[in-house]
Amino acid sequence: MSVAADLARRIADAGAVSVLTGAGMSAESGIPTFRGTHDSLWSTFDPMALATETAWRTDRDLVWGWYRWRMALVAQAPPNAGHRALAALAQHVDVRIATQNVDDLHERAGSVVDAHVHGSLFALRCFECGRAHEAPLDAMEPQAAPLRAAPPFCAYCDGDVRPGVVWFGEALPEDAWQRAVATTHCAVMLVVGTSGLVQPAASLPLLARRHGAYVVELNPARSALSDAVDLHWPVTAAEGLPLLQAALTT
Repeated sequence: MSVAADLARRIADAGAVSVLTGAGMSAESGIPTFRGTHDSLWSTFDPMALATETAWRTDRDLVWGWYRWRMALVAQAPPNAGHRALAALAQHVDVRIATQNVDDLHERAGSVVDAHVHGSLFALRCFECGRAHEAPLDAMEPQAAPLRAAPPFCAYCDGDVRPGVVWFGEALPEDAWQRAVATTHCAVMLVVGTSGLVQPAASLPLLARRHGAYVVELNPARSALSDAVDLHWPVTAAEGLPLLQAALTT
């Protein structure tokens, strides 16, 4: 029996599947991963100068410009076959998704995301008062390199608006984390395109196994989680998830 067929049987028997996705989920849409390749974000940019509260306080025009560049990259990136397959799976079984990604490709493919563990690029909020910023941003074309740009002002307190991502040194959003933990109470968990290096998100597959789940990693390369899951399936998201969706629905 193929991996896809065996997984389809397990998921069909359970009537549900939990999915944890990382940067590899969106790599085939053209969104750079954070680590692990020569063209990953942290091989090109210094995270301490761009993704910390100190960086924001030191040079917020630089930080905002970098995140606006990333928003533009995401906005022009289409959901890939893996995103679409997860959305299609949800028409047949209960699919619960926790993602480490800050993009919106799951939602644009038609999925409901239970938890954005590391926040969202587009969930803007005021740095000072924390209120959501609902005003639309001006359209921006992705450039060859990020540009400096002044952040918009908060409509409530005139503070500067920041991206809704979790920076290094910040706590995860408690409500999102609790929703992510809830997905670990499952019979089957798929771990798709994550390095397994970023805590506490990397603990979710281990927690699912302790709850009795059958945990399968979809990743073309072995990761820090590979030896701790039930099966490592060496495929990309856009390769493996459509095979699984086809096996479950045909």
